[in-house]
Amino acid sequence: MRIHSVIAGILLAVALPSLAFAQGRPAGVQTKVIEMEEMTETVSVFGQIVAVRQSAVATRVSGVIASVPIQIGSTVAAGDTLAQMDTSRLQIELASAQAQLEIAIAGLEVAQAVSDRATKAFERADELAASASISSAALEERASAVAEAQGGLAQAEARIAAAQNAISLAEYNLSNATIRAPFDGVVLDIFAQPGQFAATGSQITTLLDISNVEVEANIPARYVASLSPDRTVAGATGGGATFTTTLRAVLPTEFSETRTRPVRFAVDTFDPSFAIGQPVTLDVPIGDAREVLAVPKDALVQARGGWTAYVNDGGKASPRTVTVGAPIGDNFEVLSGLAPGDEVVVRGNERLRPGQDIAPMGAGGPPGGRPGGGPPAAASAPEGGGGPDDEASTEEG
Repeated sequence: MRIHSVIAGILLAVALPSLAFAQGRPAGVQTKVIEMEEMTETVSVFGQIVAVRQSAVATRVSGVIASVPIQIGSTVAAGDTLAQMDTSRLQIELASAQAQLEIAIAGLEVAQAVSDRATKAFERADELAASASISSAALEERASAVAEAQGGLAQAEARIAAAQNAISLAEYNLSNATIRAPFDGVVLDIFAQPGQFAATGSQITTLLDISNVEVEANIPARYVASLSPDRTVAGATGGGATFTTTLRAVLPTEFSETRTRPVRFAVDTFDPSFAIGQPVTLDVPIGDAREVLAVPKDALVQARGGWTAYVNDGGKASPRTVTVGAPIGDNFEVLSGLAPGDEVVVRGNERLRPGQDIAPMGAGGPPGGRPGGGPPAAASAPEGGGGPDDEASTEEG
């Protein structure tokens, strides 16, 4: 009995539109006024997320690793400690350089005193030479003593400069005994452990900047000319997350086997779920944007010889034969058969009859030409309808 009731309900639902027509009552439908929209033809290409910065962080001085406070996967900020080297030897070298500076300063004072005495002795001898009270040989001896004293003074000044440089080097080594993160990032690898000797230039870790990523895609060479920095390129991950990019650079290389060129796109909206190497899909524009008349896919009913759309013509269902072009999201481009401002039926259209009275309802119900919404039974363009190219699609502007 229950099964019979269900079957009777289904038959009644199927017969209602016909009964409404037969009894003269208008059929309840949902409609939409169609209008011009901006359309850009696109082609889908595969790419991947790539890092703008990935650094093999290395030591600047040699020494024994004292500690490594990071782990693989650690998130660090610029300036954070990645590894600490033992500084005992470096502190000794700094103290030695500072002592050498003190010695050089003392030597300079001695050299200055010697130079002053030699200068005064020469001046006295020069005065005596004017009155022939000193021989020319003695005067030359005093002049040589002055030159020697000035040479000693220059050496003392050079020792001070050398000692200051040694201090600067010791301070540099001591400062770089702490290996710090050059930028914010995530630790991918660690190549040093406490107790291990690291020579200058030894890699400590690999640091990845995940906040600054791009998309690299191999674009067919024939489409590269259509790219420009002022055009937004939509992208999507395999998980369905969407994002936008803009052209940053077309690399000056081409793969002859595939006739594609590597192109870098800057990601406009960073998603923390991005992973380096993650595959993505880009809808790359291959033509200029243009204004087209768009009709919802749900307004199209496939009839013999093409597509039909019902237009609300003074409360009556008026069928129009429609020629469609490229898809635009959930719409189709209209090539002929409809005009801007036409009110097309998007739900309840599959059982309408030409000239049947209709009562448009609000747009609050589910879209589509049948319960539950969804596209028409055949979503592709009809034969001879000017459908889209096999590899290209279009998107709304």
